[in-house]
Amino acid sequence: MRDVAIIGVGQTEVGEHWDVSLRHLALGALQAAMTDAGVAQTDALYVGNMLAGELTGQEHLGALVADFAGLRGVEAFKVEAACGSGAAALRLGYVAVAGGLANIVVVVGVEKMTDTLGPDTTSALAMAADADYEAAQGISFVALNALLMRRYMHEHGYAHHDFAPFAVNAHRNGSHNPYAMFQFPVSADRFAQAPMICDPINLLDSSPICDGAAAVVLAPAEAARAFSAAPVRITASAVGTDTLAIHDRRDPLVLDGAVLSTQRAYEQASVGPQEIDLFELHDAFSIMAALSLEAAGFAERGQGLRVALDGEIELGGRVPITTMGGLKARGHPVGATGVYQIVEVVQQLRGLAGSNQIPNARVGMAQNIGGSGATVITHILERME
Repeated sequence: MRDVAIIGVGQTEVGEHWDVSLRHLALGALQAAMTDAGVAQTDALYVGNMLAGELTGQEHLGALVADFAGLRGVEAFKVEAACGSGAAALRLGYVAVAGGLANIVVVVGVEKMTDTLGPDTTSALAMAADADYEAAQGISFVALNALLMRRYMHEHGYAHHDFAPFAVNAHRNGSHNPYAMFQFPVSADRFAQAPMICDPINLLDSSPICDGAAAVVLAPAEAARAFSAAPVRITASAVGTDTLAIHDRRDPLVLDGAVLSTQRAYEQASVGPQEIDLFELHDAFSIMAALSLEAAGFAERGQGLRVALDGEIELGGRVPITTMGGLKARGHPVGATGVYQIVEVVQQLRGLAGSNQIPNARVGMAQNIGGSGATVITHILERME
């Protein structure tokens, strides 16, 4: 196995891109990443996407994006793992380079979600749940997370307003990210007054429906400096899975897939939570941020919310999260989210995060979750000295 490095990154602004097609979004991110890496060709292209077939009527994205980007003839596939599709595509790219099957690999995450009506998008997202025992009963993804949040509040004695620090932190950081959908801060009072979507989840507990694309270029670490003055090594790439249906789980308030994925990543990278300088977690809903902090070893069961309440998730805290706005403020174009997370960790490790920069950041972790925790993919990145 060869060590793998990221030699280039690119992203588009996250938002409602009414006048930009799916293929154009992917092209924008791909070209930016290849320019950053200083490469014109690739051995393989992996495209992370969840909903193109359902929402845009377009499948076969690997060949589509390769053709449109002038890379016709390369190995190219779409990779799908629900909201974890972006990180799943990176995982396949990592395996290809690490295993010596390719030297240069481009990974693109892309999603276009705003061209359809809300109910249609909601129904499409529900396909990441158990079709027979969750979606067929009429439950949406926000409702599933509302059940988890209500149970968490009941078991651990929290009130809804205790979740405010997650949104406040994400929006504060997103306000300084030019690629974020929401570039404005929010207060705890505004959080408390936000419209309810599915009790107890309100508008500011939830990541937005949006469009976007992000990309990275991979190469063997031994050759990385021939392309980039600031390559970033992938020291761990790990996957954990759990049941699709929440009611089938050992404990609905423990993300066992995230526990497995994180433990495997820590073992691969020979680090523990105390060595992680920033954690880009999957804050699709506030409750998932709390559960992820616990699953990744930054808090005991029921104490993930306490980490936020104590200010430890802020840029100067013990475990900075959502440093460029996260899913909540940057936005959550589902198939692209996992790649956006990686781009943002690379920015931090390169020292290019602007006013959101974590001082002397050396090791960063990104965790992308598919569904309500059924697929969890964790990557740990390290600055190459």
